[in-house]
Amino acid sequence: MTDMIIRSGDLLPPLSPTGKTAGAKEGGGKSFGNVLQDIVQDINKLQLNADEAIAKVQLDNTGSIHEAMIALEKASISFRTMMQIRNKILDAYQEIMRMQV
Repeated sequence: MTDMIIRSGDLLPPLSPTGKTAGAKEGGGKSFGNVLQDIVQDINKLQLNADEAIAKVQLDNTGSIHEAMIALEKASISFRTMMQIRNKILDAYQEIMRMQV
């Protein structure tokens, strides 16, 4: 889990040749909310790993500065990606709310 980076392919499950999500049952599968919750938890783990790596360098003097910087950058990129996704979701929601029925 420490080497996880959020990529666009990681956000949604892959589609099978029939057009349904791979591994999804008829009428089942992961909901959009569950997928988002899993992503937020993964990003939180990256943040915690970065904090731990920084603490090793600062307090214990046993960690590598390079590893701490890499962990910090992974966490930063993942968080920024999550914020952009959140912004896009909010924009889509606001656009739907502006539609007249």
